[in-house]
Amino acid sequence: MAQITFKGTPVETVGTLPAKGSEAPFFCLVKTDLTEAGPADFGSKRIVLNIFPSLDTPVCAASVRQFNKEASSLDNTVVLCISADLPFAHKRFCETEGLKNVVSLSVFRSPEFGRDYGVTLATGPLKGLLSRAIVIIDADGIVRYTEQVAEIVEEPDYSAALKVLA
Repeated sequence: MAQITFKGTPVETVGTLPAKGSEAPFFCLVKTDLTEAGPADFGSKRIVLNIFPSLDTPVCAASVRQFNKEASSLDNTVVLCISADLPFAHKRFCETEGLKNVVSLSVFRSPEFGRDYGVTLATGPLKGLLSRAIVIIDADGIVRYTEQVAEIVEEPDYSAALKVLA
């Protein structure tokens, strides 16, 4: 399990992020139109998993906005914004913000996602939600980059993640 903090208080996840160079775990998550999507739905594109606790927090919202901004300039890449928020919340947020370059996905039907990616919070006030993490999967389904953000209320290292995609 990962040892991270939430506002300075230690919390744990159910496991750890997939290892770089390993095959990315399969997932099937729910889109804003209530259909399901998995890696095969994005063809041979590179996949950025922007994983976070909830759109209803400033840092999570900022990460979705930032990746939406960056995604338009990334070749052969799709950015998936993943949380336990319901698809309706994802849709409302993206429509209100005018975000069209990311794909919002909910884990509400797929608790195994958090376990398989090691991001479900096992302790603390956000227990059951997802930690803040970035996972980049190449076109062949191999994990090329991971970041488990050490303090949940901080943003991920966008430049390090984007450097992998350059």
